[in-house]
This record gives sequence, C-alpha cells and structure tokens, in this order.
Amino acid sequence: MASRKRKKLQQQKRLGSQMSSRINLIFAIIVALFVVLLLRLAQMQLLDKEFYTKKLTATTSYTVKNSSPRGKIYDAQGTLLVDNDIKEVVSFTRSNFATAEEMKKIAWDLSALVSYTETNVTTREKKDYYLADSSNYQAVVASLDDSKKYDKFGNQLAESDIYANAIEAVTEEQINFSDEELKVAYIFSQMNATPTFGTTSLKTVDLTAEQIALISANKDLPGISVRSDWERQNIAKSLSPIIGKVSSEKAGLPAEEANEYLAKGYSLNDRVGTSYLEKSYEDVLKGTSQVRQITVDKKGKVIANQITQEGSKGKNIKLTIDLNFQEGVENILNQYFMAEKAEGNVELSEGAYAVALNPNTGAVLAMAGLSHDTTTGEVVKNALGTMTLVFTPGSVVKGATIASGYENGVIGGNQVLYDQAIQFAGSSPIKSWFTLGSLPITATQALEYSSNTYMVQIAMKLMGQEYSPGMFLATNGLDTAMAKLRSTYADFGLGVATGLDVSGESTGYIPEKFDSASLLTESFGQFDNYTTMQLAQYAATVANGGNRIAPHLVQGVYDTDKSGNLGNMLEEKGANTLNTVKVSAEEMGIIQQGFYDVVNSPSGYATGKAIGVGAAVPISAKTGTAESYVTNNSGESIYTTNMNVIAYAPSEKPQIAVAVVLPHETNFSSKASHLMTRDIINLYNSLHPMN
Repeated sequence: MASRKRKKLQQQKRLGSQMSSRINLIFAIIVALFVVLLLRLAQMQLLDKEFYTKKLTATTSYTVKNSSPRGKIYDAQGTLLVDNDIKEVVSFTRSNFATAEEMKKIAWDLSALVSYTETNVTTREKKDYYLADSSNYQAVVASLDDSKKYDKFGNQLAESDIYANAIEAVTEEQINFSDEELKVAYIFSQMNATPTFGTTSLKTVDLTAEQIALISANKDLPGISVRSDWERQNIAKSLSPIIGKVSSEKAGLPAEEANEYLAKGYSLNDRVGTSYLEKSYEDVLKGTSQVRQITVDKKGKVIANQITQEGSKGKNIKLTIDLNFQEGVENILNQYFMAEKAEGNVELSEGAYAVALNPNTGAVLAMAGLSHDTTTGEVVKNALGTMTLVFTPGSVVKGATIASGYENGVIGGNQVLYDQAIQFAGSSPIKSWFTLGSLPITATQALEYSSNTYMVQIAMKLMGQEYSPGMFLATNGLDTAMAKLRSTYADFGLGVATGLDVSGESTGYIPEKFDSASLLTESFGQFDNYTTMQLAQYAATVANGGNRIAPHLVQGVYDTDKSGNLGNMLEEKGANTLNTVKVSAEEMGIIQQGFYDVVNSPSGYATGKAIGVGAAVPISAKTGTAESYVTNNSGESIYTTNMNVIAYAPSEKPQIAVAVVLPHETNFSSKASHLMTRDIINLYNSLHPMN
C-alpha cells in the first residue's frame, strides 16, 4: 500500500517537473517573440522611420498646362477687333483618385457658393450625373438582364460595358431633374469631362470678391481653386465670320485633328482656332501655356499648386481690312440691294457680294456680302459668301478670252474681227446685244461693246476652225481648245484656288463634261462659275499688268507693348506672286485699254458708262450680264440676269481692284451693280485718297 503511494507521488513529481519545463519553454518563446517584436518596432521607429513616414504622407504630383490668352486681332488702322476677356474663374483639377460620386458631391457643395444660369446639359450628361450616385448605379445594374452583365460563358462583362448598358437603361423619368439640380448637373458635366490630371475652368456667373475669398478658403472642395482665365471676345461683329471661331475648353481639340495637335504639345482640352483666321493663324495667335505642378494627398485633396513655368500670350495680327471701309462696303451693298428689292427686281436673287483688293500686294481691302432668302425675303450679312459661293460670271471674262487668243497665237495685236450673227447649220444664231449685221471691231472695241461673237470666233480659232455662215461646227480639237481657254483663265485666277490665306474657299464650278456649245459659251462667261474672290483676283491681275498675286487678309504679325496694346512688327506679309499671264506688255495694254473704254469711251456702245458718272477717280472696268432661268416659289421658270462688274482704279497706277456680283436680277436695265462698284471705289478714295 505504502509502495503504491510512493509510486504515485513520484509520478506526480515527474509530471509537475515536465509541466514546469513546458511552461518555462513557452514563457521563453513568448519572451523571445516579444523581444523580436520590440526589436522590429525599434527598427521601424528608428531605422525605417523615414520609409513609413513617407507611406503615411504619400502624395502624388503631376504637371498641368493652363493655356495663356491668345494674341489680339486688329484692323488695318490698328482698331481692336478681337480681344480676350480675362477674369477670375472657378478651376477644377481632376486627380487620379476622383470618383464620379465625389465629383457630384463637390458640384453640390460648389453650387452653394457660386451662381449658375446655364442648365444646358445633354441627355447623356444627365444620365452620367444620375449614375454618379452609387446607389442609383447599383439599382440600375441590378435591374439589367443577365445578358447585359455576363457573357454567354457566365463571365462578368467589363465594367465599361456594364456601364454603357446601364446608361441605356436609365429612363426619362429618372433624369427629370429640377432647375436647381440641372445647374448642379451642368457643373458635374464639366468636371466629368475633365481628363485625369487635367484642369477645366467651370462656367459660372462672374465671381465676386466675396465668392473668390470663400472658395479660396474652403478646404473641403478637392481639386477646386480660383485662377485667371480668358474668353475670346469679338468686338467687330461684321468681321466675325472672317475671323472665325475658337473651341471651348470643354470641346478642346477637334477630334479629327487631335493627334496632329497632340504631336505639337497641345493638351486635349486646349482651346484652338477652328475656322478661318483663328485657325489659319493658330501658330501665331496661340500663347505659351503656363505650367503648374499639382500635388495631391492620398485622398485626392490638392495640397500644393505651384507655377513652374510662366505662360505668355500669343502674338497679335493686324489685318489688311480697314473696318470703316468694310462696313461702308456693306452699307453700299445693302443700300442698292434693298432699293432693288423694294422694286421687286431681286426676289429670286441670292444676294449681293463684293471684294476689294490692292492689285499690287494682294491685300484684301474688303470682302462683304448680303445673303437673301428667296423664300422668306430675309437679308443677312454673309462675307464668307464672297469665297464660298459661285456664280455665272458673264462677259467680265472677255478680257481673259482675248488673252487666251494672244497666248495661243490665234489673234494678234488689236486685231479686227467681224461682230456678226454666228449661225451654224441646224442651230439658233449666237449674237451680241448690239448685233445688227456685220460690224468690223477691234479687240478693245470687243471689250468696250462686250461682243459675244468676237469671243466665239476666238474659241473656234482655238479649235482650229474659222467661221463661215451655215457651217457645221466640228468637234475636232474641242478638248484641247477648252484646256487652253481654261488654262489662261486660271492664270488670271478663274477656276483655281486664289491662294487666300484662310482655308475654305471654293475653286469654282468647272464641269468636266462639255461639248462644242459649252466651249463657245465659255468664251463669253456662260459656262464655268466663279467666286467673287476669284473675279476680284482676275481684276487685280489685269490692273497690275498680268501678275496673279495671292490675296491675303493679314498684313503682319506684331508683339505686344508694355501697355498690352499693338507693339512692333515681327513679320510682314508681302505680295506673293503665283504666276504671270503669258502675254506681252503690249497685249496686256490692249486689254487694259478695252477696260478703260468700257467706262470712259464716248461711244454709244460702251457698256459701263454709269460706273464713271460721279466717279472720284478714273475707273477701268468690264461688265457682265450672265443669263439664266430660275424657278420661283410657284414653280415657274423665270428669265434672270447676273449683273456683274470687275473694275480697278485709278486707271493709271491702280490702287484698288473690285468685283461686284448681283445674281438673278429681273430688271435687265438695272445699273445697281455699276453704281455699287463706283461707290465702293469712291468710298475707298475718301478714306485713302488715290490721286
């Protein structure tokens, strides 16, 4: 019995000893672990302190470019035409952390600080705004069919595809917002359109000093700040179409040209010229962007906004157009056109157009137009119509036809041909307005009297044929003759690009298909169609003795003075001669004499005498009356005439060349286009004396 007790006690001692050893081991392990942990903490606090401090205070920095104001645009006299309206605006910089829901909250908070009148948001923008609320998005996605969320293998679609399907599922009722919410949606749409790391100026009512202070002091508007920005401001409305437009910051780079601009260092939301002068002179007018370094914390809040490179405004351009002269030409067109309209003579006319050039430099002095709606009767300004709309020129081309005869050796000097009825076998006769029998006339008289048959005979000679009454007109040489005639016309600027320093001009309507009759009518201006700008270049080419000079709207590039106004000239845009007409000086002199006689001859056959009555300086010109039929609003075919004039003055040492087009006039004795031409030249002389 005693033996058992001793064994039991011994076993208990052994167990106690084992337990004690295990506890000591566990305690030792725990102590070791604590030592390791303490050492690791010591390492983190002492050796790796900088690393973990950086982790806790992690920030992201990125570069943002802000566009600088564009250069200003002035008229020929230094009058400011286009300026920049510089003001303080609310700016939003989008970080890579910004979510749609966060931007929606910012938009709501911002709406309480500034005023908005704009609520013009698209249906898509309303839907984006609606889905920016995560609960709305989840509810819409939950309502989608499985086919809108998973592919045929059961795999979830890409988030972008699911979002696109959610957009389609949003109903009109869900985006029927109040006016207040529409304003917030408008703010959000601008923010949402901002690319990551991009900066956008949010459109608001002009900020007050108090609003600027409140926004600047508010730390709960991530990405929001106040900065200076600009908007293009057109002062001279009459020249706005020629000047063109600049894209908005929201629209940014035109999609079709984005890659080209990006390659030049532009940002997607940069504002660029999108048409006419603003586009053609983009490289000159654009400013150098201001560069900022933006730093945001882990939550996306902007904590630093530093300028690393100052921006600079663009260079200025000065136009060749005198605003006073331009507006005066518009008034002249309007005065005579409205008088004709009151008499019922232009009900079928598309309007009236005029271009004035300096024949020695190609400087555009004025380009004015009136567009007439033949259905409503409304008349509006349309300066661009001078370079985009084409018209049948009529007899104004006859000087170029004679030049083609000279160039191709089928007539020489002041050659005499007979003005007579041109009668081909089986066809109606071709006559001049004065044709009675057979009248011998010279080249100058052919221009003075405006002889159709003289020109027809030149066209026939280009085909290698001589006229005899009742003959059959062969088609041999037709293509060659038309090519020769059009080639000479092109040397004067007809049917080809004029070289104008803005894009968008028409080169005319030059039919590829033609027959012998087309060639004959082409010779006196009844086939191909041209713009008013082309006719003006033609007039200028005759005026200067045969040099076709590219018309240009920009006189020079200028810097800015200390006062912010037009400074010194940096680059002058001089004359750019495109080609020279292939006739001798003597032959060109004969054509010029014919133009002079049109206005100044005492003959009863002179067609442009009205141009010279009351003229301040001697004028040389060529008139044109292109015949055509126009269908009126009742479906009737009405006989009309294009009343056109090309002119230059003074006749000796010309300083201005003019083209006037008055299409589809029904008063065949009207002298409106003649008087427009005279008054335009008189006006220019009053502003810039030419004697």
